[in-house]
Amino acid sequence: DRGRLASEMAAASDEFYLRYYVGHQGKFGHEFLEFEFRPDGKMRYANNSNYKNDTMIRKEVFVNEGVIEALKKVVKDSEIMKEDDRNWPMPDKVGRQELEIVMGSEHISFTTTKLGSLLDVEDSKDKDGLNIFYYLVQDLKCFVFAICQMHFKIKPI
Repeated sequence: DRGRLASEMAAASDEFYLRYYVGHQGKFGHEFLEFEFRPDGKMRYANNSNYKNDTMIRKEVFVNEGVIEALKKVVKDSEIMKEDDRNWPMPDKVGRQELEIVMGSEHISFTTTKLGSLLDVEDSKDKDGLNIFYYLVQDLKCFVFAICQMHFKIKPI
C-alpha cells in the first residue's frame, strides 16, 4: 500500500495543467482565443472570430513529455507562480484574460483585463507582476502557435 501511495504522491507532485483564455464580447459576438495543456498531454486550441464571417478554429493534438517539460520550464523561468493578481486591473468592457496553472502542488488562477500593449502594464498598480504575466502570455502564445504550425500544415512543403 505504501508503494501505491508513494507513486500517487509522485504523480500529484508532477501534475501539470495550463489554460489560457482571452476574449471579449463585441459587435462580432463573443470573440476569443483559448488553449489548454492537460495532464495526459492533450493540447486543445480554439480561436473564435466572427469578423468577416470567420468560423471557429479548433485544434487538438497530443504532445509528448518533452514538449510538456519545455512548457513547464517556460512557466518556472517566468516565476509567475509567485505572483498575485490582487492589484491587477479587473476585466472590463475591453475584455478579459484568464490564466490557470497547476504545477505539482501549486495552483494559480489569474484574471485581468485584456492588455493591448505594455502601456497598459505601465498604468497598473502591480507593474512587475503584470509585466511577468504579459511576457509569459506572449511566450505561451508563440509556443502554442508553433505547435499548431508543426502539426497542422495546410500546404506541405
